[in-house]
Amino acid sequence: MCVLMCDLLKLREGMKVLEVGAGSGYHAALCAEIVAPEGGKRGHVYTIERLEELVEFAKRNLEKTGYGDRVTVILGDGTLGYPPEAPYNAILVTAAGPSIPEPLLIQLAPNGRMVIPVGQFYYNQVLVLVEKDEEGKVKKRNYGPVAFVPLVGRYGWEHQSLG
Repeated sequence: MCVLMCDLLKLREGMKVLEVGAGSGYHAALCAEIVAPEGGKRGHVYTIERLEELVEFAKRNLEKTGYGDRVTVILGDGTLGYPPEAPYNAILVTAAGPSIPEPLLIQLAPNGRMVIPVGQFYYNQVLVLVEKDEEGKVKKRNYGPVAFVPLVGRYGWEHQSLG
């Protein structure tokens, strides 16, 4: 799934990427290897995570594996994106929301791409590719059924919805 998502984003060296849902830091490292290879054009990956223990876990993993200078890990509500570094050439969402968060659409650069699972809790989800053209017009394509954890936040599933 990580490779499919990176492929759909058409990641290239020098791009600025926002990942929503840092987890262990693995997918952010994979993206950094593409957009900011050692000795290459310096892109950057910003990954935002709502759980403090995962933020610390991801930071440790990224530092230990040499990605600390190419990936910034942020504690926060990923459904709000990360406006200080917007716009992003690519946005990768690793949890399923009930819809595509408006702040992420706003922070996607012209000619940018976003992949996000959309649907219900753990089932009836589809992987959606969002493409924004130069004028800001958005096109969406469905890339089939997937199963992800819920996207929690202001523009995702609320905490109380999780039971």
